[in-house]
Amino acid sequence: MRLGAAAAAVAAAAKTTLLEPAIMAAQTDTGPKIRFAIVGTGIRGCDLLRAARTVPTGVCVGAADLYTSRHQSAQEAWGGEIPTTSDYRKLLDRKDVDAVLIATSDHLHKRVTLDAVAAGKDVYCEKPMSHSVEDGFAMVQAVQAGKRIFQAGSQRVSSILYAKAREIYQSGRLGEVHSVDAQWNRNTPGGAWMYPVPADASPETVDWASFIQDAPAHAFDPIRFFRWRLFKDYGSGLGGDLFVHLLSGIQVITGMNTVASRAYSTGGLYHFKDGRDFPDQLETVYDFPGLQVHLHCNQNNADSDERISFFGSKGTLVVTGRTVTFTPEDVAPRFESYGWGGMTHAQREAGEKEWRAAHPAQPLAVVPNDLETYAMPQGYNDTADHIANFFRAIGTREHVVEDEVFGNNAATGCHLANYSYFHRAVATWDAETKTIKG
Repeated sequence: MRLGAAAAAVAAAAKTTLLEPAIMAAQTDTGPKIRFAIVGTGIRGCDLLRAARTVPTGVCVGAADLYTSRHQSAQEAWGGEIPTTSDYRKLLDRKDVDAVLIATSDHLHKRVTLDAVAAGKDVYCEKPMSHSVEDGFAMVQAVQAGKRIFQAGSQRVSSILYAKAREIYQSGRLGEVHSVDAQWNRNTPGGAWMYPVPADASPETVDWASFIQDAPAHAFDPIRFFRWRLFKDYGSGLGGDLFVHLLSGIQVITGMNTVASRAYSTGGLYHFKDGRDFPDQLETVYDFPGLQVHLHCNQNNADSDERISFFGSKGTLVVTGRTVTFTPEDVAPRFESYGWGGMTHAQREAGEKEWRAAHPAQPLAVVPNDLETYAMPQGYNDTADHIANFFRAIGTREHVVEDEVFGNNAATGCHLANYSYFHRAVATWDAETKTIKG
C-alpha cells in the first residue's frame, strides 16, 4: 500500500507542458522567395523536399541525383514538376538559384559545397558536414572566403524541444554539470542502413563514375551506391549518422562550440556480416573542457532509442526524441545519519543536536520537488524549422547557429570517434595543426 501511494504521489507531482510550435516554418509568405536547388534526392533529400514544402519562403527550382529514377522521386516529394538532372553543376550555372541543399553521400559533401560556394550559392549541407577532418576545414575556409551562408543539417538544433532544454540548462538550475550521457539505438533493417536496392539499378541508371570521384576506384556495385553508409569510402558509420546528432544537441544546449581534446572508442561488428566496414555498436568517451561526454549507439537493440542526459549538482535534464524532463536534485541540508553509524550513541546524539542547532528550519527528511516535462505537439517537424532558419539567414545574412564552424566541430567529433575505434587507441585532437593524433 505504501509503495502504491508513493508511486501515485510521484505521478501526481509530474506535469507535462505541451510546447508551442516555433513560428519559423509558418512565417508569413512575404518578400522574395528563396529559390533553391537540391543535390541528392535519396531518402534524406526527399525528406528535405517534403519539409521545405511547408516553408512558404522557399521554392525548389531544380534537383539533381546520380540515379535517374530519383528524378521522379524528387518531383513527387516536392509535389510538382521541377527541372532535374544527373549533373548538379548544371544547377549551379543557373542565375535563378540562390541556394543549394546537399543530401549526397558524405564523401561528396566537400566537392558539391566548394562548387556551390564558387558559384555564389548559399549552402545547406546534411550532416555530417564532412567526410574527413581535412574536408571539413577546406569547407570552412571556402564558405568564409566566399562570404556565404552555410548551415549543417542536424535539424534538432532548430527544434523547439532543444530550445526548451537550452533554456533550462542556461538558467543555471542544473548547478554544475560535468557529465553528459547520450545514446541513440535502433533495431530495424533501415536503422542498420539495409536500404532497398531498386531492381533497375545498373550502370545505365546510375552515374557510377561521378559517385566514386573523390573515392577509391571500384567496379559498379549497387550495394555500395544505395547502402553507402556501410562503407568508409563514402560514409562515416554510427559516428556520422547518429553521434553527430547527439554532439550537435549537446553543443547547442550547453553553448559549448568546440572540439573534444581527446576521445576513446570501443565497440564491434557483432551482428551484421554483410561486408560492411563500420561497427554495429559504438561507444565513445570524450573529454571536453570541464565536461565528460559518453555516447553510445547500438543497431541491435532500440531500448530508450534517442536520449541525452545532463547530470548536474542541482538537477538532471533528459532530452528524448519528443520530451524534455528536468528533475531537481534533493540538495537541501540534512543530518547525514549514515556517517555516524560507527559512533557511539552519545556521539551520534551530540552530532545530531549540533546539526539541528545549525539548521533549525530544516526537517530531517526532504520531499523532492516536482518533475517538469515538456513535450512536442503532434505533427511538429523540426526539419521544416531548420530549413526556414536557413532561408531566413539568407535574407538577413546573419549566421545560423549551426554554421560552418559549429557543423565542423560536430563532424570532427565523429572523426575522433572513428579514428579511435579503427586505430584502437585514444584519439587526441591537436588544435594547432588541426589533426588527430593517436
